[in-house]
Amino acid sequence: MKLLSAKVARHCIATAFCLSSLAFAATAVAGPNWATDVAGGEDHPLIQRYNNSWMMAYKKVGFDQTTFPGKLGLDSHNEFLAPVTVEGQITRMVYFAPLGKTPLEVHRNYEQALKAAGFKALISCTPRDKGCEHMRYGFDDHYRAMKEADFHANRDRQPENSALYKYMGSLGGSNMLGTDDLYFTYGTLAKDGKIVHVMLNSGKVYNTDFTTTYIEIAEPQAMEGGQVTVNADGLRSALQASGKIALYGIYFDTGKAEIKAAESKTQLDEMAKLLKNQPALKVYIVGHTDNQGNLDANQALSQQRAQAVVTALAKQYQIAPARLASKGVASLAPVASNADEAGRAKNRRVELVLQ
Repeated sequence: MKLLSAKVARHCIATAFCLSSLAFAATAVAGPNWATDVAGGEDHPLIQRYNNSWMMAYKKVGFDQTTFPGKLGLDSHNEFLAPVTVEGQITRMVYFAPLGKTPLEVHRNYEQALKAAGFKALISCTPRDKGCEHMRYGFDDHYRAMKEADFHANRDRQPENSALYKYMGSLGGSNMLGTDDLYFTYGTLAKDGKIVHVMLNSGKVYNTDFTTTYIEIAEPQAMEGGQVTVNADGLRSALQASGKIALYGIYFDTGKAEIKAAESKTQLDEMAKLLKNQPALKVYIVGHTDNQGNLDANQALSQQRAQAVVTALAKQYQIAPARLASKGVASLAPVASNADEAGRAKNRRVELVLQ
């Protein structure tokens, strides 16, 4: 047999790879003739569905909070142990695999695809691992709010005595999640400079031959700012009751002390209104940071930010400088854990404190 030249061989290999990739892409979103995706559902750009699967439920929220397990197991309230809280864009999907596919085969395919994208599993368990079958209870509330396809309408299209009709007849609500032969994985991967969180749960649906996979993806991102402002009356009430109030309506770019004027104007207006309505009032403006970076640098940054607020109130609103004093305390007075972004966001603040 005549051997191909190295150049021709490489061309054939590349062509075969491209053709196989195109074939996968063409079939990745196809489903059996009875399958109809839930209205509005779409695959996440990070991972395509298992070949010929059907999207049974879907929900995407631009900004919300969700939790993932920090370790395997649940507490007495069926909540994740050592929960990891993430704020940002949350996407949840439930896929039905083609009949005959096992949870192991489906789950391993998803893990393999994620691993190729840089995914690192932090928790992974199989039906042989104690507690794995219970992990689904930790995201029951995540699933309940999802929009589901009309399963019964799809069932009614099948021959009444067919096996498929029988399998589909018992499904609905939470039964659509896998309950038997469960595989669970949670981990993270880096995307566009951020850590994306991914959770997978695959298993057999009770009393059927269907394998389903629940996928939840959380992409941390900043909330749209300038949407919440404490008005002058709220400031006055808080100072009377507690002697201080945390403000999240004054914005700075990361690592900088210049106030973002447009986003911060509403909150500064209300602070000035309070001070003008109470001419005898004297306050400290206290800057706080999270614990990211060097403490000395954060101390200087928090002081500079506090002083920037004092300067804005004095120059733009003609508040007497003698009534204002700036202090920076870096990360030394947190109001939440700095272990996750949700806590760090709460710690980055400006406080108004009575002198």
